[in-house]
Amino acid sequence: MSPQNGTFYQPENFILIGIPGLEVAEFWISIPMFFMYILTVLGNIAMLLIIIPQETFHKPMYFFLSMLSIIDLVGSASTTPKILCLFWFSAKKIDFHACLAQLFFIHALSMMESTVLLAMAFDRYVAICHPLRYTSILTNTMITKIGFLAIIRGSFFMAPAPFLIRRLSYCRTNVIAHTYCEHMAVVKIACTDTTINQVYGLTVALLVIAVDIVCISVSYSAIVRTVFRLSSKEARHKALGTCAPHMCVILISYVPALFSFFTHRFGHNIPLHVHIILANLYILIPPMCNPMIYGARTKEIRRRIIVIFQEC
Repeated sequence: MSPQNGTFYQPENFILIGIPGLEVAEFWISIPMFFMYILTVLGNIAMLLIIIPQETFHKPMYFFLSMLSIIDLVGSASTTPKILCLFWFSAKKIDFHACLAQLFFIHALSMMESTVLLAMAFDRYVAICHPLRYTSILTNTMITKIGFLAIIRGSFFMAPAPFLIRRLSYCRTNVIAHTYCEHMAVVKIACTDTTINQVYGLTVALLVIAVDIVCISVSYSAIVRTVFRLSSKEARHKALGTCAPHMCVILISYVPALFSFFTHRFGHNIPLHVHIILANLYILIPPMCNPMIYGARTKEIRRRIIVIFQEC
């Protein structure tokens, strides 16, 4: 690919090549991926259908769960169908602007989800450490503000990304060694200086993921101190039980995200296909597992599911 006018070239399309070295296995990889996507869609829609119509579920934690389900549905829809088309029909081309849009949604929605997880940690902190003030702090107005904050925060931090990528020249290749338009995968194939893009990506990650992890850790440190001051063993068990689903979701959300982030920048010895598989698991596993974890571990949701099956 030669640059236009010898200086700058912006391709009409990018080519997603899937998983280098595992091309022959992509069809078989797509089968569990397809079922994971189906479970994601069904599980998150079920969560919304359980929570939204029932007035008994109109509480802060369940509103946050609804936000999480909407984010997971939109996030999965922005990536998985394209990946399946790539594996099944060799639909490798993606329009340049469609790639930027996918990139924006993937990372903006990840930041929105991180904000909601932080809000859920705050919810548990208030419920356990300041139970008498719970209803006065987490009002419907406050929850609405948190929802808007999640949207604005994710959109604001990711808005510069498409514009920073548009200033890059792709004079060497338009082939992306990935299954979707991940920020650093797109930046790496540019033939011009990408220092600003890399600094921007690192800064955003630190301002969002690192800050949220620290705040969540502080919240749970306060929760643990409060719980172990309780005299009743049963009360301690109940308090920790209400936090267990959220802690599981935090682990499956942040651990793959951080691994993918650091291997892209520092894991030069990790084989490319391993990184890409883990990056795909990062966008597949949390949206699929979130409704399962909360459905299995939250008593009210579990009871509602049993009632629905009995009525059927």
